[in-house]
Amino acid sequence: MLTWLKNRLQRSGLTAYITHPDCLQHNMGVGHPECPERLIAIRDQLMASQILDGLQEIEAPEVTEQQLARVHPPHYLEYLEACSPSIGTFRVDPDTAMSAGTLQAARRAAGAVVKAVELVAEDKAPNAFCAVRPPGHHAESGKAMGFCFFNNLAIGVTHALAHYQFERVAVIDFDVHHGNGTEEILRDDPRVLMVSIFQHPFYPYCGDEPQGPNMHNVPLKAGSGGREFREAVETVWLPLLHDFKPQILFISAGFDAHREDDMGSLGLVEADYEWVTRHLMQIADLYADGRVVSVLEGGYDLSALGRSVAAHLRVLSDG
Repeated sequence: MLTWLKNRLQRSGLTAYITHPDCLQHNMGVGHPECPERLIAIRDQLMASQILDGLQEIEAPEVTEQQLARVHPPHYLEYLEACSPSIGTFRVDPDTAMSAGTLQAARRAAGAVVKAVELVAEDKAPNAFCAVRPPGHHAESGKAMGFCFFNNLAIGVTHALAHYQFERVAVIDFDVHHGNGTEEILRDDPRVLMVSIFQHPFYPYCGDEPQGPNMHNVPLKAGSGGREFREAVETVWLPLLHDFKPQILFISAGFDAHREDDMGSLGLVEADYEWVTRHLMQIADLYADGRVVSVLEGGYDLSALGRSVAAHLRVLSDG
């Protein structure tokens, strides 16, 4: 406890809030839940809560080809380029469509996570939140799905491993849907530990049988709420994280497990997101000099999303 408190007191600087207007240009059609208004709702709530004033706003760069290539093979990137429409939309699966602005938005979303890694690794920010879209944790190395095209978080993780030579990287995913793409890309890498919760059985209908020894998934039944979530964190996540002693933490911050979000059937509330963020910050302060990179994934009820991100960022920014 004394070590955690000492590290917390030594942390300085403002949480980085990384985003870009290009992320608003991705549009999968009228009525689609993964809409540009999501980022607007987040910003409005952060302004209303006076949290935005305490963040350093940073414009997301475009991801480089080298950074993309660590995760996605050339044939997949060429496929996405070929599918990109000049007008209208092109569906890569029944739920996931590309518009003219999709690839540029996806490049900014992935680039935001790389920038976040650079900021926290070089002590230019204590931690970072990437307010970006399209999301990424369903994107596999060679497959777009579940509203996702590039696996933003995995691109950030591989950058941290390759460029900064981190030896122990933790990935935490609390989206209502299992991060199948992140698991597929990072499975069997002993430098990475992934812990997650998700509703099961539910899209993408996997995760109950982990794909690698470094994957520790906790499926939750429909109707589970804060009690079941906190039990999973306390009995599974935290012991694993303490044993692993990560040097940097990545959070797939999906907020669609909120009880007001009809995308799923879990029952989390803002207090649960605040609670888990505090526990993850303690892990980061103990072992990782506070280094946390949080990346927006799901969250589709606009009011619940804005409030949940505000609760998450209030903790990250020591508010």
